[in-house]
Amino acid sequence: MATERVALLGHPVAQSRSPRMQNAAFTAAGLDWTYTAIDVELGGLLDAVRSLLQEGFKGANVTAPHKVAALGACDEVDERAERAESVNTLVFRDGRVLGTTTDTEALDEVDGTTALLLGGGGAARAWRAALEARGIAVRQFTRSGVWPPDAAGTDVIVNATPVIGELLVEPGATHAVIDLPYRGDGGETALVAAARAAGSRTIVDGLEVLARQGAAAFERWTGVDAPLDVMRAAVRS
Repeated sequence: MATERVALLGHPVAQSRSPRMQNAAFTAAGLDWTYTAIDVELGGLLDAVRSLLQEGFKGANVTAPHKVAALGACDEVDERAERAESVNTLVFRDGRVLGTTTDTEALDEVDGTTALLLGGGGAARAWRAALEARGIAVRQFTRSGVWPPDAAGTDVIVNATPVIGELLVEPGATHAVIDLPYRGDGGETALVAAARAAGSRTIVDGLEVLARQGAAAFERWTGVDAPLDVMRAAVRS
């Protein structure tokens, strides 16, 4: 049997740890599958998805800057993706493209009533929809609006921007902090370092977010339980 293939579509993708993580998971699960990163510039996503479909791929992850555009590449999206207006996982089945978002799998670590959300892209859309579905009120900030943001009066901070080296908001001890981006060298981002220094009650860094969303995508492609501990180890190695 031929090796099954899945891909990561984004721009840029050279620093992504997803291939390392997913390929380690396939090996651990005893699956003859492979995962590769493909750089797709703005405007090229629909053609890239059609090409993967024609080549027999089983699916793909979609990362920045294509998560919103990926809606238009799907024949069908689930309720989560529809609510978020964002897609990060594609499953190819019977010639059709099915879309969902697994960006918010780390939401289980969050409790609170009010969240400060940084960012305006596809991941931010997914997190806003997921938080609001949990009954958590969201104050969203982007650099095109009121700036700088103030975390006072909130108990959850979600950074859905790509910023890793600049502290965009000051976390406190009462905050649950979820930081989506991660450093290529695996070191702490400015927000995670500040949250640790402040003794924030919950800290979920970008590598944990990546492992959680990657495990959910793995299961949608393969129908097999994801080896989450293997995936966590792979992204931190």
